[in-house]
Amino acid sequence: MPRIRTSSRLHFGLLSLEAEGATWPDRQGAFALPARRFGGVGLMVDRPGVVVCATPAPAWSAEGPLAERALRFAERFTAELRLPVGAEVVPQHLTVEESAPEHVGLGTGTQLGLAVGQALASAWGLKLDAAELAKRVGRGARSALGVYGFERGGFLVDAGKGPGDGLAPLVARLAFPDSWRVVLALPPAGPGLHGKDERHAFAQLAGRSAPGHTEALCRLVLLGLLPALVEADLDAFGEALTDFNARVGEAFAPAQGGTYAGPRVTALVEHLRHQGARGVGQSSWGPTVFAVVGDEDRAAYLGEQLRERFGLAAGDVQVTRAANRGAEVSPTD
Repeated sequence: MPRIRTSSRLHFGLLSLEAEGATWPDRQGAFALPARRFGGVGLMVDRPGVVVCATPAPAWSAEGPLAERALRFAERFTAELRLPVGAEVVPQHLTVEESAPEHVGLGTGTQLGLAVGQALASAWGLKLDAAELAKRVGRGARSALGVYGFERGGFLVDAGKGPGDGLAPLVARLAFPDSWRVVLALPPAGPGLHGKDERHAFAQLAGRSAPGHTEALCRLVLLGLLPALVEADLDAFGEALTDFNARVGEAFAPAQGGTYAGPRVTALVEHLRHQGARGVGQSSWGPTVFAVVGDEDRAAYLGEQLRERFGLAAGDVQVTRAANRGAEVSPTD
């Protein structure tokens, strides 16, 4: 009777919006280099996260937040499952004990799907890595950050999709400083783009980014974010992260109406910047806003400010830390 606890994923932005089959110019200007699509940078954070428990049952069932979605993931996971000789698929009752909200920029769909897959694999004695779990529950089609985050946690960079259909490769993974904190603000707003609308947005954006866009983002990652993390330099990391996230937002402006997903998100980002927070931005399509700060006291102060100034409920603002580990698997009581 396994219980799976996984973290939430912040997505700081994609590196490339190239169309499928596109090429990049070589040093002589000939378009001969295969272009990679998507890629991205993200961070796993401890809260709010997802907790799923599986127990044997006479028939499939689920309860808790996003219970119906959890059941759909279970159906997909078992559709083409091949168990060892002598093993059988025992129906499970899935309990979603905790869940971050979906479609707000926290990667909840991927974490829920992988948690359900891991719970079922554990219940049936299967050893599957995160890539296999993702394949079975249908996640990781574009960004692979949530998949690698489920397995390893930390600050992650994936290199995007090549010509094949496989999971984008992980090219960097670093632990986040233990003392740093992340303030999350989830303003009451409509959900970020997802499903059919998201697919349409990517189709419209493909190949339309400004010249030098991907090059600038890659520079910020390789010569900004990664060395700043190694050196635990919050100022350098924060400035690089804010610039990275804003550049990504500018590229996505045709789909979301601006650099950020609406005036509420924009106001939150601007306020945090005016208060001296360094690494500030919008996660994925939003509306979740993040701010990376140096310690618990600073994070608590900013969180309280956001609640008072923007009339946010207590649960709409959270202070969390990075999750430098993968999902936890434990037996139920």
